[in-house]
Amino acid sequence: MRRLMNPARIFIRKLHSVGIIGAPFSKGQPREGVHLGPDVIRGAGLVQKLQAQGCAVKDYGNLTFEDVPGDEPIGRNKRVRAVGLANKQLADAVQRVKNDGHTCVMLGGDHSLAIGSISGHAACRPELSVVWVDAHADINTPLTSPTGNIHGQPMSYLLHQLHTKIPVMPNFSWIKPRIAAEDLVYIGLRDVDPEEHFILKHLGIKTFSMTEVDRLGIAKVMEQTCDHIFSKVKKPIHLSYDIDALDPSVAPATGTPVVGGLSYREGIYITEYICQTGLLSAVDMVEVNPKRGQDEAEVGSTASAAVDLILSCFGRVREGSHPADYKIPEP
Repeated sequence: MRRLMNPARIFIRKLHSVGIIGAPFSKGQPREGVHLGPDVIRGAGLVQKLQAQGCAVKDYGNLTFEDVPGDEPIGRNKRVRAVGLANKQLADAVQRVKNDGHTCVMLGGDHSLAIGSISGHAACRPELSVVWVDAHADINTPLTSPTGNIHGQPMSYLLHQLHTKIPVMPNFSWIKPRIAAEDLVYIGLRDVDPEEHFILKHLGIKTFSMTEVDRLGIAKVMEQTCDHIFSKVKKPIHLSYDIDALDPSVAPATGTPVVGGLSYREGIYITEYICQTGLLSAVDMVEVNPKRGQDEAEVGSTASAAVDLILSCFGRVREGSHPADYKIPEP
């Protein structure tokens, strides 16, 4: 008599092919340390843990960004030339990762890098939807920004509907609008400038503030998110995840923490849900800043949260394997 194999479960999982690109860039904002984010996230075991859950991983390493001398402000906007040049470099790198057939994971660096990440992605997948998980809307234009920090502006450069509101700036001429307002959803907002609030309402952009997360629950938020972005055509998803979307009790080592954010469970549920759509095509994980942690424990918890979010983008589930992932061998 033939015996069942022990253990009796043979796991069958979708193989995810992941391409990682590090972007150690900090000049979209004023705080030192965010350029260390890619190596801190890798140091928390990202590549090994992805491989352990069955992913094929190619790490393309870190980009090298050169200093730009004479980078004086343009109006209120700071370090414009460096930001534009770095994002062009990142766009080309993301395009290579996508052309190699991988789901791209961009490790930042500050959130101004979304300009290059989404631009490079859209060069390969012209029809994209974007899920932007963040405490901040990052949709100020160069003319409305109260600070001039470009990490608070990236989405304004990418939206078709704001194209006429963007002035000419050095090293930004290569940027083209890539995203329609109806293909963008925000989750986790709780620190939005008045000008941004006007833009979001005027363009009818779908947003889920933390008030709405509390009212609806994260499961309903994700259902409504996907109902919205898939209402016409199912497009590849670009997930742009700022670690400050999480509450500072979970991820304190970041440049602009805002209390009252997503819990660890809510943050992970977002990535699990998007993974299950089968349409995730690129991920940004940005604003991990080890110099903003009070001690090693705060840096470690922030890096671990970033790693866990990425793992959940590629099939890790908290309850263990789903019954559909295995079969009982025939005797």
